[in-house]
Amino acid sequence: MLEKAVGIIGGVGPLSTVYFMDMIIKMTDAKKDQDHINMVVLNHATIPDRTDFILGKSLESPLPVMVSDAIKLQNAGADFIVMPCNTAHYFFNKIKESVSIPMLNIVEETVEYAIKKIKNLNTIGILATDGTLVSSTYQRVCDKKGIKCVAPNKEQQKCVMNLIYNQVKAGKSADIMTFYEIMQDLLDQGCQAVILGCTELSVIKKDFKLDLPYIVDSLEVLARKTILTCNKQIRE
Repeated sequence: MLEKAVGIIGGVGPLSTVYFMDMIIKMTDAKKDQDHINMVVLNHATIPDRTDFILGKSLESPLPVMVSDAIKLQNAGADFIVMPCNTAHYFFNKIKESVSIPMLNIVEETVEYAIKKIKNLNTIGILATDGTLVSSTYQRVCDKKGIKCVAPNKEQQKCVMNLIYNQVKAGKSADIMTFYEIMQDLLDQGCQAVILGCTELSVIKKDFKLDLPYIVDSLEVLARKTILTCNKQIRE
């Protein structure tokens, strides 16, 4: 069998990219080096901030850089591309159009996984950056499936952004109690599950070894799909 290679547009953020690679390796059912999947990675940390551009706080678009990276990954031999960043999926279609190889969509894959995981899913909470929420990437996919999306209120969303930018991206330990409180409030509003729609939040889940049945981790979903796309098996 011809081995597939995944191309990863990384650096968005850098720690999430490393965690994503680690997740792929640990989740792959492998008994030796050669059983693992091939990865071509651009951990491009200097890509302009996605949320700042979406919100109009910056005029520096990350799109040209991500398009360039996608082309580099294709030229380097990647068979398909992934972006371990939910906010960057605001630009997904234009990046996908720039290459001739397939791209996996973390938002679509995560919603599909949530539907399979949660029986009779009709309401789901979304924890994500302001950029992801404003661009309605999850809301649009959920609307097509008849699923209601619930986001944190204004004050809680400030706390979510603080967790992402001032704690995880800054290399600091996350305020886990605030994280729990925000998730619990979404559950109290009738959410059957909570999507970690920012890969920095996936880092919190990993760091604190959270194993809660109502969490749907977008980074883990993408890692799982990446492994399967490479014709490998998941280590259960």
